Amino acid sequence: MNEPAWDLPTVWYVLIGVLFTGYAMLDGFDLGIGGIHLFARKDEERRLLLNAIGPVWDGNEVWLVTGGGALFAAFPQVYASVFSGLYLPFILLLVALIFRAVAIEFRSKQPMRWWRQMWDVGFAAGSVGSAFLLGVVMGNIAWGLPLDEQGHYVGGFWNLFHPYALLLGVTTVALFMMHGCIYALLKIDGPFHDTLRQWVPRCIIFFIMCYAITTMATLLYVPHMAARVRAHPWLFGVALLNMLAIANIPREIHHGRDFRAFLSSCAAMVALMTLFGLEMYPHLVLSRPDPANSLTIYNSASSPKTLGIMLVIAGLGIPVVLAYTVSIYWIFRGKVRLDRMSY
Repeated sequence: MNEPAWDLPTVWYVLIGVLFTGYAMLDGFDLGIGGIHLFARKDEERRLLLNAIGPVWDGNEVWLVTGGGALFAAFPQVYASVFSGLYLPFILLLVALIFRAVAIEFRSKQPMRWWRQMWDVGFAAGSVGSAFLLGVVMGNIAWGLPLDEQGHYVGGFWNLFHPYALLLGVTTVALFMMHGCIYALLKIDGPFHDTLRQWVPRCIIFFIMCYAITTMATLLYVPHMAARVRAHPWLFGVALLNMLAIANIPREIHHGRDFRAFLSSCAAMVALMTLFGLEMYPHLVLSRPDPANSLTIYNSASSPKTLGIMLVIAGLGIPVVLAYTVSIYWIFRGKVRLDRMSY
């Protein structure tokens, strides 16, 4: 099994992982709030949920666009194979994200009840659909895709929706719903805050059940996703940190420390993505059933000169994205208040 060596392909592998992890943490609560949106019965409650993410949801998606751009620049063959092989799922994901964005902007433009209910359903469906499809893609990457000698996907559309991928999709929805409900606790005050506090334990239970089933299914049916930890027991510390972070979420909620619970949820996401990256390395797309056709960070990377130039550009650009993200969250800190400018 190849061990990490800090060459340019490995640096870009880590960098892309950081970008996608940032997207999961930030847009994850946006999608999660969409998952719990229809459980709110009153129009005011649904407006509070929308305004909790209103100033930040579009900026959070920058991390996905940046991660996709970095994948294209560093590993163009992987970008071509994945986006062509998973063309329909990615189109469905794009449609879901677009419809969700339209729903956020159009929902409160008219006061009619039927109008707002229609866009509420669109917002929830787009959010849950996006989270589910992201999980399905992750499940297929972990499971392995049928690739030919040129690295092209040779399977069919419905082959992508096998039980393991569907399980990862549901688990992703559960994770984002828990993450989003905790974020809503941070942003919303008043009677609805008490209602959200009752929802959080249910979201946590839903996620823990999905997480336990997914872990067992991975160990039984996708053993290569635990091979590196078995070979290097010290890496079990990452898995242990993940379990401790998840276990700390209900503890912090019980003591009313909502921000610490949110940080624990973020830590769990970081640990999960770290485990995923460690077990996949050096593969970016594992070929199943023929591992010889797999796309790795070495046989699919751009030239060293391209990787070096792009690393300089990334070193200049990523701090700008971080500064923008931090400034937006600082400007719009505090609890949500509804006024005439609200969604």
